[in-house]
Amino acid sequence: MRILIVEDEQKTAAYLSKGLRENGFIVDIATNGEDGLFLATNHPYDLVILDVMLPKLSGWSIIVEIRRLHPDMRVLFLTARDDVEDKVKGLELGADDYLVKPFAFSELLARIHSLLRRGTAQSLENIVIADLVIDVVKHKATRSTLRLNLTPKEFALLVLLSQRTGEVLSRTLIAEFVWDINFDSDTNVIDVAIRRLRQKVDDPFDKKLIHTVRGMGYVLEER
Repeated sequence: MRILIVEDEQKTAAYLSKGLRENGFIVDIATNGEDGLFLATNHPYDLVILDVMLPKLSGWSIIVEIRRLHPDMRVLFLTARDDVEDKVKGLELGADDYLVKPFAFSELLARIHSLLRRGTAQSLENIVIADLVIDVVKHKATRSTLRLNLTPKEFALLVLLSQRTGEVLSRTLIAEFVWDINFDSDTNVIDVAIRRLRQKVDDPFDKKLIHTVRGMGYVLEER
């Protein structure tokens, strides 16, 4: 497996490279956005680890070009930008995962293995699951051609679930990506949000797509 690291902080890049090579990966490094974009769009990488704030070209611009040219390439943002809005933006632009610095290498490695185990990534612009169609760019979702009237947060939650089809997402992960990361673990806000999303995505239709995995979280998949 071949991984590209696009990271301008040399110590971080060296740390990542050493750890990944020790775990059997082939690793290339780019220290600015222009070089990162050139490598990502001209070589067949299994995964790109991408910072947001980079010299010459931002990570946001890079992922747009990656998705235009290589929609199936897996991309993981690794960045110090920890605002919820940044996380949602990263997912909406097509990132497969988003990890905030500082980070534990063991967690990064687990996320990388999870990404590489997945099947072919969904199309950035249109995600199709059964009769559910999500237009990520236009912020529009339909089921059986009927428009779903979703709030911005509900749409972000649906995109998160759909981009990880078949993967059980914990309440903590959902909270971190779509809402404030400092939620009290006892709050039921995620359950309430899922219930409201189900009322629009599932309740009017016979086939249910959003499922509860008791004690673990939620998964969106066709059963």
